[in-house]
Amino acid sequence: MLSACDFVLRLGAAVLAGALIGPERQWRSRGAGLRTNTLVASGAAVFVLIAQLTRHTSGLDPTRITSYVVGGVGFLGAGVIISDGVSGRGINTAAALWCAAAAGALSASGFVWEAGVATAAVLRINIALRPVGRRIDRQPIDEDSEVETTYRFRATTGDHSEAHVRSLLLQSGQ
Repeated sequence: MLSACDFVLRLGAAVLAGALIGPERQWRSRGAGLRTNTLVASGAAVFVLIAQLTRHTSGLDPTRITSYVVGGVGFLGAGVIISDGVSGRGINTAAALWCAAAAGALSASGFVWEAGVATAAVLRINIALRPVGRRIDRQPIDEDSEVETTYRFRATTGDHSEAHVRSLLLQSGQ
């Protein structure tokens, strides 16, 4: 049986993990920052703690609830990505939420030290690898990999809006 002290320690470790992961996202002005990452880590921990508390009375395997947490956080992450539109932004924030949930689940499972290591790894990845990723993005693509594409566009307007449409087209080409 899980003691009250263990419950508080494990939940506290999850809160700390989320609170350490979240500021980096908040600092970068992302949708899911300090509070969201802390809540995701805490929520994941609470679900795993429920499994820990009820496994003796319900006969359920605690890992089943953990697997449901993974799926649920996946939906949260998809919402973060979709809310950013079709540009593909929000993927790293969604991954950070997923990692915060994993750190929370580790904490709740009694692996508090391991959750700390996982949290440190997430922070190192988000902070240290950011400039490396940017440097890679700035590298020119191989000339052989670029494909020239020609597009044709036709607009039909009334005489009264022709100048406005032409102006909009010229501005959009910049």
